[in-house]
Amino acid sequence: MRLSQALLAVIAASAASAFQTHVSRPHTMAGSSTTSLNAFHLKEGETRNMFEGPRPLVKERDACGVGFIANTNSGDEFGTHKVLAQGLHALDCMEHRGACGGDGISGDGAGIMTQIPWKLFKDYRSDNCPQPGVGMVFLPQEESRRNEVKEAIEKVCEANELEFLGWREVPVDPSTLGPQAEAVVPSMWQMFVKAPALLEDNEETRDGFERTLYLVRRRIAVELKAAGLLVKDDGSEEVYFASFSSQTIVYKGMVQGCVLPQFYKDLQNEDFTTKFVIYHRRFSTNTNPKWPLAQPMRVVGHNGEINTLIGNVNWVKAREKSKTLPAEELGDLVSKENTDNIVMMCNTQDVPNLLEPLVDLNRSDSANLDAVFELMTKSRHRAPCALMSLVPAAYENEPALSDNPEIIDFYKFHGGLLEAWDGPALLVFSDGKSIGASLDRNGLRPARYSITKDGTVYMMSETGVVDLDEADIVSKGRLGPGMMINVDLATGEFKDNIAIKSEIASRHPYGEWIAKNRKDVTKMSFAEERIYDDATTTFAQGSFGWGLEDIGMQIQDMAGFARETTYSMGDDAPIAVLSERPHTPYNYFKQRFAQVTNPPIDPLREGVVMSVAMTLGKKESIYKVSEKGARLIHLESPVLNSNEMERIASFSSEENGGFQQGTISTRYALEDGPEGIKKAIEAICDKAAEDVRNGVEVLILSDKAADQSELDGSTYIPPLVAVGAVHHRLITEGLRMDTGIVVETGSAWSTHHFACLVGYGANAVHPYLALETVKQWHGARRTQSQMEAGKLAVTTVDQAQQNYRKAVENGLLKILSKMGISLMSSYQGAQIFEAMGLGEDVVDTSFKGTTSRIGGVGLEDIASETVMMRPETASEKTKLVNYGYYKPVPKQGEYHANSSDLAKLLHDAIGLDKKVSAATNRDSAENDGVKPKNFANYEIFKKSLAEAPLANIRDLLDFESDRESIAIEDVEPASEIMKRFCTGAMSLGALSREAHETLAIAVNRVGGKSNSGEGGEDVVRGLDLTDVDEKGRSPTFPHLAGLKNGDSANSYVHQVASGRFGVTPQFLTTAKQLEIKMAQGAKPGEGGQLPGPKVSEYIASLRASKPGVTLISPPPHHDIYSIEDLAQLIHDLHAVNEKAGVSVKLVSSIGIGTVACGVAKAQADVIQISGGDGGTGASPLSSIKHAGMPWEMGLSEAHSALLNNGLRDRVTLRVDGGIRTGRDLAIAAMMGAEEFGFGTIAMIAEGCVMARVCHLNTCPVGVTSQKEELRKKFPGTPEHVVNFFEFVAEEIRELMAHMGYSNFEDLIGRSDLLKEDEAQIAKIAKTKGVSLSGFFSSIPDSKGDRAFLRATPAEGGGLKGDVVHVNGFGSELDREMCNHPDVKAAIEKNEGDTAVSFNIKNTDRSTCAMLAGDIAREYGNAGLDGNLNINMFGSAGQSFGAFTLPGMKVRLTGEANDYVGKGMHGGEIVVLPEADAGFVAADSSIVGNACLYGATGGDFHANGRAGERFCVRNSGAYAVSEGTGDHCCEYMTGGVVVALGTVGRNVGAGMTGGIGYFYDEDGRFEERVNGEIVKCQRVITPAGELQLRNIVERHFEKTGSEKAESILDNWDEDLGKFWQVYPPSEASSAVVSETIVGDAVKVSAVAPSEELCYLPVGAGMNPDQTTLCAD
Repeated sequence: MRLSQALLAVIAASAASAFQTHVSRPHTMAGSSTTSLNAFHLKEGETRNMFEGPRPLVKERDACGVGFIANTNSGDEFGTHKVLAQGLHALDCMEHRGACGGDGISGDGAGIMTQIPWKLFKDYRSDNCPQPGVGMVFLPQEESRRNEVKEAIEKVCEANELEFLGWREVPVDPSTLGPQAEAVVPSMWQMFVKAPALLEDNEETRDGFERTLYLVRRRIAVELKAAGLLVKDDGSEEVYFASFSSQTIVYKGMVQGCVLPQFYKDLQNEDFTTKFVIYHRRFSTNTNPKWPLAQPMRVVGHNGEINTLIGNVNWVKAREKSKTLPAEELGDLVSKENTDNIVMMCNTQDVPNLLEPLVDLNRSDSANLDAVFELMTKSRHRAPCALMSLVPAAYENEPALSDNPEIIDFYKFHGGLLEAWDGPALLVFSDGKSIGASLDRNGLRPARYSITKDGTVYMMSETGVVDLDEADIVSKGRLGPGMMINVDLATGEFKDNIAIKSEIASRHPYGEWIAKNRKDVTKMSFAEERIYDDATTTFAQGSFGWGLEDIGMQIQDMAGFARETTYSMGDDAPIAVLSERPHTPYNYFKQRFAQVTNPPIDPLREGVVMSVAMTLGKKESIYKVSEKGARLIHLESPVLNSNEMERIASFSSEENGGFQQGTISTRYALEDGPEGIKKAIEAICDKAAEDVRNGVEVLILSDKAADQSELDGSTYIPPLVAVGAVHHRLITEGLRMDTGIVVETGSAWSTHHFACLVGYGANAVHPYLALETVKQWHGARRTQSQMEAGKLAVTTVDQAQQNYRKAVENGLLKILSKMGISLMSSYQGAQIFEAMGLGEDVVDTSFKGTTSRIGGVGLEDIASETVMMRPETASEKTKLVNYGYYKPVPKQGEYHANSSDLAKLLHDAIGLDKKVSAATNRDSAENDGVKPKNFANYEIFKKSLAEAPLANIRDLLDFESDRESIAIEDVEPASEIMKRFCTGAMSLGALSREAHETLAIAVNRVGGKSNSGEGGEDVVRGLDLTDVDEKGRSPTFPHLAGLKNGDSANSYVHQVASGRFGVTPQFLTTAKQLEIKMAQGAKPGEGGQLPGPKVSEYIASLRASKPGVTLISPPPHHDIYSIEDLAQLIHDLHAVNEKAGVSVKLVSSIGIGTVACGVAKAQADVIQISGGDGGTGASPLSSIKHAGMPWEMGLSEAHSALLNNGLRDRVTLRVDGGIRTGRDLAIAAMMGAEEFGFGTIAMIAEGCVMARVCHLNTCPVGVTSQKEELRKKFPGTPEHVVNFFEFVAEEIRELMAHMGYSNFEDLIGRSDLLKEDEAQIAKIAKTKGVSLSGFFSSIPDSKGDRAFLRATPAEGGGLKGDVVHVNGFGSELDREMCNHPDVKAAIEKNEGDTAVSFNIKNTDRSTCAMLAGDIAREYGNAGLDGNLNINMFGSAGQSFGAFTLPGMKVRLTGEANDYVGKGMHGGEIVVLPEADAGFVAADSSIVGNACLYGATGGDFHANGRAGERFCVRNSGAYAVSEGTGDHCCEYMTGGVVVALGTVGRNVGAGMTGGIGYFYDEDGRFEERVNGEIVKCQRVITPAGELQLRNIVERHFEKTGSEKAESILDNWDEDLGKFWQVYPPSEASSAVVSETIVGDAVKVSAVAPSEELCYLPVGAGMNPDQTTLCAD
C-alpha cells in the first residue's frame, strides 16, 4: 500500500484534536517517496487486508448533533431568512458535538437542508416553470473534466424530457477552508431543469416530478460511471448530488458549523428564505473525511449508527434480486405511472445499465439508510410511514399504545415485511411535504423540542442551541424511545407521537389483514418421548462434536437453571485454527460487539424493547403495501421443538394457509471422503433453488439421521456451512425473499451456535439433539439424585426443555444486545461476526462478506474435522470425549496456557510457597516465607511456554533483527522497562483485599501503574505507609505481609465503569490516571458481574450497595452511547481532575482502528487494547469463548489507523490480555504498544493456583474469595510479584541485547523486526492455509519516523506520559468560577455562606466539576462545612453539576441537557424555569437523560420533567422531578426518588436498594413497573408519609413548584395517589413496613452531618430543621 496523492497532501498539514487544543503530526514515510509504507513482508500474490471490509465498519464511523426549525406562519410562501439564520446559529452551538480533521481546521462535516430559496433563484423561474428541479452538485475542480461531466448530465436530462434551464456556479469562499478540506473541495454547482410536458409544474403532479428527478439522478450515475467520470482513481466520488428536487436543497461540506455560511455565500444572502431548516454537525472517527459524507443526506439527517447495516444491505440486495422487470418493459421514465412502477420494481441487479445501485457497503450507514428511505418516500409512502417501517418503536407491552391498537397493528404488519434498521439513532427528515424527527426504540440519543407562540417548532440534540425567550415558549418536550414528531409544511400543524402514528396507521386495515392471513406459532409443550436410545444418542452427540463438558456444564445449567453457564479466568485455550483438537465451524467465528461509536444495550433490565420473534414464508415488496404482506408464519421463538415443527407443517394445506414445505437432507456418504463436501453443498443449493422456484415457502435443512445405521454410513455438512451456502445461493438467484429457512440440526446447543445460524440466514432452528440430550440428562440417575438432594430444582422433562429454550433465548438476547441490536429479525443474515481461521473457499461458499484476515481451513479441512469427531473406539461410542475446551483435562484434553502446572513453575521461580500464609506459619517463617528468586526455574517456566502447543497468533511469529547483537550491559536497565508495566483492571470484590492491595503495592514499587478495577477504593489506600515494623507488618493493613515504609496501595489508575460503583469525587481526584471501561476482554459489550456471595459488608460499603446482593453493571450505554458522549465523559474527567490523564479501555475487534481514531479525537490520553482472551472473575461462558479478537490484531490495527490518520502522537497505546513473558511483551511493542498490562499471570505471581472457581467465592488460596477463612490462606507478598516483574524485564533485556537494541523505546512500532515462523505454522495440518502477512504487512513502517513516540509540538513535544490533554472552551466557565476570588476564599475558609452568579450556555459543559475537584482535593468527600451558593442563568450544557459535594448549592434558572448531577455526592442542585415562562413547568422537559447517573448523595429538585433513565445507578441522592421517561430508578442501590408526574415504562428495573415514590395521575402506574425485583404499594407507614411529605415540601420551598403546591394543599387525598416502590432489601425498613418501628427517618442527603438529614417519626420540621436540612 503506497501513499495516495490525497494522503501526501494531508501529510503536509498537521492534525489537531476535536477541541483544537493542540496540533498532531501525521505519520510520514521513511525514506524516499518510492519506499514502501509498510514493514512486515507481504507474500507474492497476497494483498494487504487489515482494513478490508465494509467502509462503515473499518474505515469511518460517525456521530453528530442534529436538529430542525420549522415555521410555516411567518413570511410569505417562501418563508423567512430568520429561520435559516437560527438554524445556522444552532449549528454553531453544536460545535462540541462535532470534530475537526487532521489539520484542526477542516471540520468533519456540517450542513443544512432547506426549502429551495426561490427568491434567490428567481432568474431560473418563470410563469410556466415556477418550481423547477434544482440539483446541488459536487463537480470536479479540473475544468475540462467538469465540462465532460456537465455534458453527460445534460444528455441524460434531455433523454428523459427534462428541459435543461441552466447551470449556476455556487458562490463560495475557499479561503475559509482548512488545508485538508481545501485540497479536496469539489467545484460547487447548481443545475435547473423543467418538469416534462407530461407532468405540469404544479402540486398535483409534484410527486411524479420528484420521482422523475430521483430516477434521472440514479440514471446519471450509471452514465457517468460508464464514461469513467463518476469516481476518482482512489475510489472516492468525484461527482455527487447533494440533492436533486423541486422542493428541498442541501448545502453541506467538510467544514465546521461556523464556517458553513462563510464558505457558502448564499447562506448570508437575505433572499435565502425558507420555512424550515435541518442542520447537522458531524463527528467522524476518521481525520480525512470526505465532502459527500457530510450531512444532511438527501432526505435524512442521522445522528447514530446502524448496527445491522450489513444485514440490511444484504436483504435489500436480496429484494432487488427477487424482482424481475426486463428493460423492454420499462418504457418511458417520465410517465407519472411508469415512474411509480419503476421506483417500486426496477432494481440495480436486474438492469444494472439503468440505475445506480440503491445500497452499497462502501457508503456510510447514513447514506444507505437515506437511500432506502428516499426510495420508500418515492413509492407513495409518506415520510413518517417510511421511517416507522425502517426504524420501528418497541410496541410490544407498551402502555402508551394501549389505546391505539392500530399503531400496534401497523408495526406488526411492517415488521413481517421489513427487518428493522436497528441501532441508536436520532433521525431528522423531510420529503418537502413535512418535516419531523424520530428516535430509536432504545432512546439512545438526546432529542428535545420547544414550540413558541408564533408556531415555530425547534427540535434539537441539545436544548439551548437557539436563544429563545421562555415567555414565548408554549410547550417544551422531548422525544422518548421510539417516539416521533411531525410538522406539516403546508398547514403548519404539529403532530405528536400518537397523532402522527395513528394517522399513518389508519390508512390501511392492518389488523384485519393480519387476522385473516397471518399464522402464529406460539410456544407449545415439548415432547417427552425419546427419538434415540442412549447408545445412539451418545454416538450422535459425539459425531456432532459434543463433549462431556457440554452436557456437564452447559446442558446442566441451561436445563436445570434456565441460564447460561457462568465461568471465570478467561479463554487461555488455543484459537480453533491453531488447536490440535477438532472444532465445529462455530468456533472459527467471533461475535462482534459495540464500543464507543454505538452502545450495547441491556437485555437484562431493558429487555422490554427486545424480541426474538421471527417469521417464515414469502415476503412481499416493502415498497408497495397490500394485504398479501400479512401472509406469513409468525414464530414466537426461533428455537423450535418437534410439536411446533408439526404445527408449521400443518400450514402446508391449502385450507390452512398453503405454505408449501420442503426438507433437504444435509447428510452425505461417508465414503465420499473430505472432498465430497463440495459436491454435497452444490447439491443442496441446487435442490433449495429448485424447491423455492416450485413454491416452497418453508425450507428445512436437516442433518437428522433416522437411526444408527444411517449415522454409521454418513457424515454431514456442518449446519452453519449449509445454511450459509443455501442462503447466499438463494440471494444470488433472486429467491431468498420467497422462503424461510429452518435448520434442523444435532449440531447446535450453545447460544453462540444459534446466533451463528441465524446470523448467517436461518429463520429458525430445531435443535433436535440438544432437546434429546436434555431428556437424556433429565433421566440420568445423577440428575435425579441431585433433584432429590435439593441441589437441582425438581422439574419435569417438559420443564427442563422449557428451561433450556429460555436459556438459549436469553443468551441470544445477550448476543444481540452486545451489538446494540434489539430484534432477532434484524440480526438474521446480518453476519455480525469476524471469521478467525477460515480460508477463502469457505468464506466464498457460505459466508460472503465476512472478514477473515489470516486465512485458514478450507472446506475439505472442515469435512475432515467433522469426521474426526465421530466416535470410533468402543469407549468413545459409550461415553463422550472430554475435550477440555473449558476446564483443563490433564494429558488428554485441550491445551490451556494457564494451568496449575504453569503456576507451580512460576511459584518455584519467584520463591512462593502456597502453603505459607496467615493461616499457617507465615509469622514465624524467615522473610515471611519468601524464598530467593531462582533464574534457572524462570528459564524452565519460559521453556514450558515456548515448547507448548500453538495457542495464539504471536506463536506464529519470530524475531528478525536488522543489526548486530550488543552486550547486555549496554541495554536500558530493568527499572526503566518496568515503568511500562501495568496490572489489569481487576476489581476489589473480584479479588480479595489481600490480592488487590498486594498487586497495587508491588506494581507501585517498580514504578508501574496499578489499576483499581471497577468498584472504588478505600480512602485508607491513598496515603503512603509510614507505620511498617521490622517484620513487614502495618497496623493500617494488618492482613498483608512483606510491607515496607514508603509503600503505597493507592492504585495509579482509577477505573470508571458503567456501574459507577465507588466513583466519588475523592476517588476521582486521588487518581493519577482515570480509565473509562468501554469493554472487557472476557465479555465485551456486557456489564460487570459480582456474585452476591462476594459482596461482603466491606465490598458493599465501597460500592454503596447492599451486602449479599449480586451486583450487575449495565452495559456501557447510559452516558457513553456515542463517540461525542464518550468525548463528554472524557471532558468530565479532565474537568474534575485536570492533572490525571484519561485512558479508554477497548477490546480487540475488526474496526477497532477507526474506533481508536475517534477516541483519540475525543481527547483521550491513553487507549488500552485488550484481547478477547482476557481474564474475568465471572462471565457467561459463551462470552468468554466467542467474543473479542486477539490483541495482536486489535493492537496492530489501532496503531496503524492512528499513524495513518496523524493521531498516534496524541495517545499512549497500552495492551493486555494473556501477556505472560518478555517475548509476548516484545512482540506487543513491535506492534505498537508502549505500555503492557499483566492480569492473570500477575495473580499467579501472588499465589493463584488456577482453580478456576473465582465466580464461586471458593478460591483455595484466597486470591478471589471474600470469605475470611479463605483469605487467610493467601500466600502472596509484594516481593513475589516484584520478582516476577524483574524476571520479565530481564528477559526483555536479553532479547534486546540479542537484537542489538539498547533502548526499549526503539522497538515500539517496529513490525519490520517480526516475521512469520514457517516452522510453527507447519506444526499442525490445518494451519497450512494460515497466512499472517496480508494483515501485518498493513502496519506502517515507522523505522525512519519516530516522532509519534513524543507528544505533539503544541504540548511541548516531551514524553507523552508527562502530558495530559486539557479541556478547551467547554470548561471556560468552570475555570472562571474556580478563579473567582469569592469562590477561592470560600474554599480556603471553609465556613459561612458565599454566593456567586453566572450566565451559562449549552456549550458550557461539566460545569461545577472543576470546582468539585478543587474542593475534593482539599477536603475529600466530606466537602465544605460552609455553603457555596452558585446561581446560574440560561441553558446548561451536558453534565451540569457533575460530582457536586456537600456545601455546594447549585441553582439553575433555565434548563439543562443530559447527565445533570452525574456522580453527585452531596450538596444541592435545583433546576427551575424562568418566572415568566409561558409553558406549564410540570408538563415540560427541563433536564435531559441519565440525570444523577451514579449519584452517591445530595438533594436534587427539578421543576419540570426529566428524560430517560432518571437516577440510573443512584446509590444515595434524594431526587425530585415532575415526571420522567423510561427506565426510572434503573440499577438503583440507594437514595430516594420522588416523581410528581407520569413516568415511562420499566420503572425499577434492576433496583436493589433505595425507595421510589410515584404520583399516579392517570391510574396506570402499575403497568409501567418492572416487577422482576421491586414491589409497589401505597404509602402505608407513618415513616413513609413523613419522608415523602418532607421531600415534597422541600421541593416546593426550593422551586415554587405549582405541582408540589397542589399536592400539599390536597395532601390527605393526594397521598392515596402515590405508589411506593421498593426492592426486597428495603422491605424491613420503617418507611416500607408497618411492623417496623423506627425512631427517625431520613429526609435529605445534602447535609454534611448525617444527624441533620433525619427527623423523628411523627414529627414535622420546625424552621430550624428546615434550614439545616436545606443548607
